[in-house]
Amino acid sequence: MPRHLHETTTALGLHPPRETPAAREPRHWIAVACADHVRRGIAEGVMQVCHGKAGPLRRLNAGDAVVYYSPVIAFRGSERCQAFTAFGTVADDAVYQADMDEGFRPWRRAVAWREAAPVPIPPLLDRLDLTRGRRAWGYPFRFGLLEATGHDMGLILAAAGLGMPGPDLVGTGP
Repeated sequence: MPRHLHETTTALGLHPPRETPAAREPRHWIAVACADHVRRGIAEGVMQVCHGKAGPLRRLNAGDAVVYYSPVIAFRGSERCQAFTAFGTVADDAVYQADMDEGFRPWRRAVAWREAAPVPIPPLLDRLDLTRGRRAWGYPFRFGLLEATGHDMGLILAAAGLGMPGPDLVGTGP
């Protein structure tokens, strides 16, 4: 809303219209986890990031596209994977806590996962906005969850033989 209209509506005691979830364009996310953890999440229809923290998951909304990048095969392992290993759509707006072993209670989101083979990242490095021209291309992935451009998401999904997710995938989580 232009500033002068915002100031006028505020002065009159009116509130500017808020963006509704239906009007919001879906966003694109890259989450990071070892391939073993990603496989477990796919089997359960969920995602978790940053060692189970809730805050990063609250940035996502139903309908957002999410892919997982797996730098390694196993947690704390050294065998490289370096591939996008999961492709899905956030199913709803709930962030919830799960009960796991030994008191570990990670926060999760429901995701409608799509079937596709892993996509190795090396052939995409010079084409992704996130990595193009960067010597230390892996650095951004250290944060566990990052927003991607529509260009990058489209490129990753095309390499997986998938198109951009549609609204029919929302609400199909567990």
